[in-house]
Amino acid sequence: MKTSDEVRTFTVEADDDGIRLDRWFKRHLPQIGFGTVSKWARTGQIRVDGGRAKPDDRLEQGQQIRVPPGGDAPHKKAKPKRELTNAEREQAEEMLIKRTKSALVINKPPGLATQGGTNTHNHVDGLLDAYMDEGEEQRPRLVHRLDKDTSGVLLVARTPGSAAFFSKRFSGRSAKKIYWALVVGVPDIKEGVIEAPLAKQPGSGGEKMHVDHEGGQPAKTKYRVVDTAGKKAAWLELQPLTGRTHQLRVHCAAMGHPIVGDGKYGGKDAFLTGSVSRKMHLHARRLIIDSPDGGKLDVTAELPEHFAASMEQIGFDENASDATPMRDDPPPATREEKKQKARQHAKNYRKSQRGPRRARGGAGGKRKGRPAGRGKKK
Repeated sequence: MKTSDEVRTFTVEADDDGIRLDRWFKRHLPQIGFGTVSKWARTGQIRVDGGRAKPDDRLEQGQQIRVPPGGDAPHKKAKPKRELTNAEREQAEEMLIKRTKSALVINKPPGLATQGGTNTHNHVDGLLDAYMDEGEEQRPRLVHRLDKDTSGVLLVARTPGSAAFFSKRFSGRSAKKIYWALVVGVPDIKEGVIEAPLAKQPGSGGEKMHVDHEGGQPAKTKYRVVDTAGKKAAWLELQPLTGRTHQLRVHCAAMGHPIVGDGKYGGKDAFLTGSVSRKMHLHARRLIIDSPDGGKLDVTAELPEHFAASMEQIGFDENASDATPMRDDPPPATREEKKQKARQHAKNYRKSQRGPRRARGGAGGKRKGRPAGRGKKK
């Protein structure tokens, strides 16, 4: 991009409402470095609606940003956009469940990584260009993750603004995610909460997690048994209330009922005998989340082939559950409720400290009233 020798004026769009000024530059004028933005702000050359602005100021939709001439730093040539093959475009199209103005929802198959990494070249992130419309400049972006061998609902934001909106719902835990899992054995308690803090297992290079009651991060999962096959296996619904790495897999294994096919955390005990698939049986069945377009986005993903076949073979009927979110914990008591509870506790305590009350009249008891020997005055 050539250095601009003219003052430029930009209007803050809806997708940038609430973003910091420095982030706006990184998003729309990445060739202008943070140092230059800071200098312009310090010297009053950047103006927002005619007034001075600081890099950390939040922008509002409709505001006018005045950008001075120059400041375009030399930068490396952008890598040419990778052309997707026809097979990759077909794969992307097959995964798509729902498209809205702000989001794409896909059904991620097992075995496909969410993002790239060492020796990982086929992944969801690499297929997102397939969802861009003709002339569309903003590339869709991931806002949460699924493990490579976990299948199911994966939400992708179509714009930077919707990405920020969805990310806030995930981090604030208002999004409801319900997973289906087949586990080995049957939990004694049919519905409950697993609370076990998690940390990276030493010596695993961060590739494996374990329960660590001293140094782990809090992790909480609700679960419910939908159906059982004798004592051999159970079909669970899992609803994570925190988002730790491999949380559901570690929690199920810690409960003594590893997810079928999860050899990493269940070892040899994670596999059923017979012809049940050795692939992992963990599926993000349903996602319910607020939408920036208004209302809620509520999406369900069909089971992958191996999971559906195992369900049928074991004798589980998919219609036995609609993956409804589990009931919420009772809200914390208000200050007034806490005061009332404290008053009642104090009252009960005082009662417990009193001696037994003496009965009125009766043998050995004196009648309450005027002192003996004192009559009424005449």
